Amino acid sequence: MNQREAAGQPPGFDEPVFAEPWQAEAFAMTVALHDKGLFSWSEWADALSAEVKKPGAASDGHDYYEHWLAALENLLSAKGVADRGDVDTLAAAWERAAHATPHGKPILLENDPGSAG
Repeated sequence: MNQREAAGQPPGFDEPVFAEPWQAEAFAMTVALHDKGLFSWSEWADALSAEVKKPGAASDGHDYYEHWLAALENLLSAKGVADRGDVDTLAAAWERAAHATPHGKPILLENDPGSAG
């Protein structure tokens, strides 16, 4: 028995909860927007459930946070907070900025080579 097991922690307890940082950020944004009153938990559950049940969802759940993000984007659009096109445009700008940023440096939106400014 190792020290973790002796302390009563289940196997996998010290493993990361999120596979990638963006998943934690999407989770945190969802919680923050709920806390601000943008949507109820039942609205969130309905939106997430609709995404997870769509055809093509992975049976092993490896795409869960992709569905999470899609549900959040759909709620933002439905609530009039962010138009789907605006979200897509901003996501594309971040993607270009990420590709233009040297490894190990922070990704900044102003690094987007496609920006007008």
